[in-house]
Amino acid sequence: MPISRPEQPVFRFAPSPNGLLHLGHALSAILNHDMAAAMGGRFLLRIEDIDRTRCRPEFEAAIFGDLAWLGLDWEEPVRRQSEHLGVYAAALERLKAMGLVYPAVMTRGEIRAAVAAAEAKGQAWPRDPDGTPLYPGRERGFTPDEQAALLASGRSYAWRLDMGEAVRCAGGPLTWRETGLSQSGEAASIVADPAAWGDVILSRSDAPSSYHLSVVVDDALQGITHVVRGRDLYHATSVHRLLQRLLDLPQPVYHHHRLVLGPDGRKLSKSDSDTGIAAFRAAGHRPADVRAMVLGER
Repeated sequence: MPISRPEQPVFRFAPSPNGLLHLGHALSAILNHDMAAAMGGRFLLRIEDIDRTRCRPEFEAAIFGDLAWLGLDWEEPVRRQSEHLGVYAAALERLKAMGLVYPAVMTRGEIRAAVAAAEAKGQAWPRDPDGTPLYPGRERGFTPDEQAALLASGRSYAWRLDMGEAVRCAGGPLTWRETGLSQSGEAASIVADPAAWGDVILSRSDAPSSYHLSVVVDDALQGITHVVRGRDLYHATSVHRLLQRLLDLPQPVYHHHRLVLGPDGRKLSKSDSDTGIAAFRAAGHRPADVRAMVLGER
C-alpha cells in the first residue's frame, strides 16, 4: 500500500493506556512537541490500546490530563488503535499472501524447554537484542494443510514472521536515518539487522496486532515523518524498516533519545509511581520543574 510522504514534518507521541505516565514519557512527549514546533510541523497524539486486557479508560484520561498539565497541545481527533483493527489485519493478510508468516503454537514453557535442552548439549542458543531466546521456528516449514490443521486444533497461536524469508524478500540492505546519536542532531545512516530478532510475533489469537506491525502501519497512515522515542526501541527499528520495505511504506527519520533512569540505574516503569507525572503534580511541582528535570541532559 504505497503512501506518499507529506511535505510538512509530522511528529507523534504514542503511549499505551496501561498505567500512569512517568518522567521518561514526559521527556519523549516534550521532545516530540518541541521538535515539531521548532520545525513548523504537526504534533499528533496516538493511543496504542490494542491490548484490551491491560488498557483502561482511566489511564487514557490520565494521559490527556498529564500532557495538558505539561503545556502540550495536539491535533484532534486522537487516533486509537482499537478503532482501526481492520488496517492491521489487512497488512497481516498481505504478508500471509507473500508467504512470509506462519502460525506458531509453542508456549513459553516449551520454548524454555527447547532452549534448555540445546544448551545442555553445549549449543549456544541465539538471543535477540533484548536478551530473549529466539523462537525455535518448529512450525516454519509446515505445509498449508499442516498449518490449517494447527489452526483448527484449538490451541492458542501467534502469527510469526518468517524472518529468513522476509529478509530475502526485502531484496537488499536496509538502513535508517538516525539523528539521536549526536548532540548536533546530524543524521547518520544506520544499517538495520532485523535477523537479530528472529521470527517476531505480528499477531496473536488474543491480540489482533503486535507493536511491530501496528506501529509501522500507523506511522505510514498518519504521515509521520519523524519518530522520536527512547533508546530502548533503537534496535527494534531494524524490524520496523523490514516491515516498511515489505509493505511499501515510507520510512520516517528516527531520533532515539536517552532514557530517564531511576535511582537503581534501570529505566523507569509505569509501576514506579514515585516517578509518575501525576505524583509530581500532587507534590506541588510546576510543569517547568518537570521540563527542567527531563531536559537537563539530552
